[in-house]
Amino acid sequence: MTESKETRLKLDRRAFLKGVGAVAAAAAVPHVWIPKTALAATPTRGAVKHLIYVRLSGGFRFTAAFNGAVAAEFNPFGLADNVASGTEWGAAKLLEQASWLDERRRELGMKRVTEITNQIAVLPCVDHEPLAARADGNHETGLERFLTGYVGGPTSFLTMINYGLRDKYEAARLENRVMLPAFTLDDAGMSVGSGKYAAHRPAVMQGDGFDRFGFNTGSSLPAWAQKMTLNADARMRERLHPEARAGVEAYVQTREATEAYSAVFNDDALKIRNNSDALVDNISNRQLAEIFGDDRVGRNIRLTLRLFHFGCPAVFFNQGSYDYHSGEEAALPGQMNGLNRLISGLEVALKKMTHPSGGSYWDHTLVVFGSEFGRTARGSRFNSARGSDHAGDYATRWMSMPMMGGLVTATGMGGRSLGETRGTDLKPLGEVYGYRSLLKTLMDGLGCDHLEFFPADRPAPVLNH
Repeated sequence: MTESKETRLKLDRRAFLKGVGAVAAAAAVPHVWIPKTALAATPTRGAVKHLIYVRLSGGFRFTAAFNGAVAAEFNPFGLADNVASGTEWGAAKLLEQASWLDERRRELGMKRVTEITNQIAVLPCVDHEPLAARADGNHETGLERFLTGYVGGPTSFLTMINYGLRDKYEAARLENRVMLPAFTLDDAGMSVGSGKYAAHRPAVMQGDGFDRFGFNTGSSLPAWAQKMTLNADARMRERLHPEARAGVEAYVQTREATEAYSAVFNDDALKIRNNSDALVDNISNRQLAEIFGDDRVGRNIRLTLRLFHFGCPAVFFNQGSYDYHSGEEAALPGQMNGLNRLISGLEVALKKMTHPSGGSYWDHTLVVFGSEFGRTARGSRFNSARGSDHAGDYATRWMSMPMMGGLVTATGMGGRSLGETRGTDLKPLGEVYGYRSLLKTLMDGLGCDHLEFFPADRPAPVLNH
């Protein structure tokens, strides 16, 4: 039996895309990607159902954690003594921190991060602007790039995701299903968008409850009053020029969404602090609290996993505060303790949770950690205040970003270093990934339409090595 023309085209295209990734890795330099009309940019398009995107806030010293096989001026804490077999990236000693690892959490399956490093892939050289002469070590512009891909970017990454998935949301609405959009927890900077993107800004949660959504004011009105309200909205919209209707449409859609979501937001599963033993996706709220704890980050990730139950595709939140211009030597190990608990807890919880589509949440979820830039001590282990700074050098430039989840392990990337730096000076010896290329790839993994946001950036071949 001969292959159909369509099948041959698909196979040829997949082989071509993998070839592009191999050529780019060999060249080890960034280049401009020329967009095509097809949306599928990588063979793994749409393979991710949920994205957990975490900012290690304040600028993170990546070389002291996820690219630790470098000189002491970049990693003054040294390498971990024992790491999981098959780990090729430099797991640093700070990943051993685990004061939370008591007998009960061991029974739940939690481990030191150094025991699961072979399930984590690391990109040693992610840069905001690979063709720029120096790193962007500015808090304001570095964070703008992290949140939007550009300095002064008008649309945030999660807004892009919601916009890119708009057809899926509409299909769910037509089927009378509620599919929650992306959420940003405690950071409005990831909820930016104007014009036609305004209606797709993610919800911003501050706190960990949905009590304010536990009722529907519209349903308390008589039918004639509800009809009058809807007609008034329609007349207001029609009086405006088409280019000026986005605000009204955003308001109407937000109100409609609040009404549609009210039942979901009042679900017991989202009451993450109720200490319930009821199993939702094969894990209880009490177990999630034991795994992740009850601090701000612990509550954020517990809420994240419950939002995923209702179809939410992506959640963003901040972890830690790593802007240690002084006192880093003493304080960073404690901060890493909290990050390590988050990483270890996600490996346990995602594998335990059963997904409605089959398999576990681990199979369908990608977890990515980043920051606005790396940190440097300019040739010393620490600066004069026993901290670190940010400048224009390689240590500031490279965000050695770790990622984990089912797609990482299924594609054989677990434990791999997707790029390389020279230990003496951090000169790149492998691929350099542009930040927008990475965001584009994450959108592609979610099955998002991304061409209008990153038209000149090729996808980074990190999900199909």
